[in-house]
Amino acid sequence: MNRNSIIALIVLVAALGIGAYMYLGAGEEAAQGAPSEETSAAALLDVPEMTLGDADAPVKVIEYASFTCPHCGAFHEDSFDKLKADYIDTGKVQFTFREVYFDRFGLWASMIARCGGEEKFYGLTGLIMKGQQDWLGDGDPNNISAALRKIALVAGLTEEQTDACLNDDLQAQSLLFWFQENADVHAIRSTPSFVVGDELIAGNNYAKVKAAIDAQLGE
Repeated sequence: MNRNSIIALIVLVAALGIGAYMYLGAGEEAAQGAPSEETSAAALLDVPEMTLGDADAPVKVIEYASFTCPHCGAFHEDSFDKLKADYIDTGKVQFTFREVYFDRFGLWASMIARCGGEEKFYGLTGLIMKGQQDWLGDGDPNNISAALRKIALVAGLTEEQTDACLNDDLQAQSLLFWFQENADVHAIRSTPSFVVGDELIAGNNYAKVKAAIDAQLGE
């Protein structure tokens, strides 16, 4: 997935919840998908950062990832546990996960991951990433919606909580603007991308991320 897809997102995503998507035609999605400048300045919600590790850790790492990106899924399947065990849990790294929205399904998955707050975010993120191919399935929006709801229930969310999160239009718009602002700051053009201190590392390459962390630690 490349940076040019962000433009398509503004048209494709109903930056509205799943419920709203079900009732909007393609033309209405294009018209209503992107929040206005007035909305961004006045009414958007604060989006909390989802972090792991010691706030005073010597190295800060930010991952930019899309829940629908297979390379992101592979990183969380193969490498994230090593990063967590070797660096986050040992107090060497404070880790922040920032979502990238290249399609509406990635936005929906993000709304599910954030539905239980910081306490459940990384558990839900793991379930969503590791089950990526299953919940994406055949690409049918109704099936994807149902599959994401099942993941939320497995993680201990109620149907009422899930419905409220997926139909929170203001949250969806806030997430979209939050993503765009962060991606611009760090010039994110593909996923996954990692910001290790001031260094940007593109791609699912744990060896490069590890080397950058070690260099900053002086190891």
